[in-house]
Amino acid sequence: MIASVHGAVRHVGLDHLVVEVGGVGLLVHTTPDTAAGAATGREITLETTLVVREESLTLFGFDTADAKAIFEQVQTVSGVGPRLALAMLSVHSPDDVRSALAQGDLVALTKVPGIGRKSAERLVLELKDKILAVGVGSGSTSPAATSGAEDAVHGQVREALQGLGWSAKQADTAMSAATSGEAPPADVAALLRAALRELGR
Repeated sequence: MIASVHGAVRHVGLDHLVVEVGGVGLLVHTTPDTAAGAATGREITLETTLVVREESLTLFGFDTADAKAIFEQVQTVSGVGPRLALAMLSVHSPDDVRSALAQGDLVALTKVPGIGRKSAERLVLELKDKILAVGVGSGSTSPAATSGAEDAVHGQVREALQGLGWSAKQADTAMSAATSGEAPPADVAALLRAALRELGR
């Protein structure tokens, strides 16, 4: 089991990183937020889970041990695999996932692409008494950037949101709402977080 990795980032994708460890480049699947916070050439440490399948070995990486614990715990529920678990952490913070499960918040859970009402009910039923709700993640939406770079930032965020299951129209509507305030987000990570909050309303 690969429990963590530390090394230089060799490639940054929308939902994955390549981290060089001992001369070997490891492909690590992450949330878009984690990927956006990384930079090529910089050192990074990620808590990881190795998912072993008959035909593949897939590494998933997280900023914190807390996110990794949630990722592993939600997969104890039938029908929840690593991709869906990662989608939950792409839409909600670990504390928000705990809160939704502890409080039976089906609306919050069904905001995750791939989770319908029945799946949300099953998650709550099986995990409500096993998970400790630490609190609800807060956050104020921060809004838009500048023109030339703005198009590039919006394009990357749109692609990330579509990768998570939303349509281009939903992504554009969320970004528009997220950038309507007075303090625009200056980078991909900030806009992505704001857009995800809008989609989670």
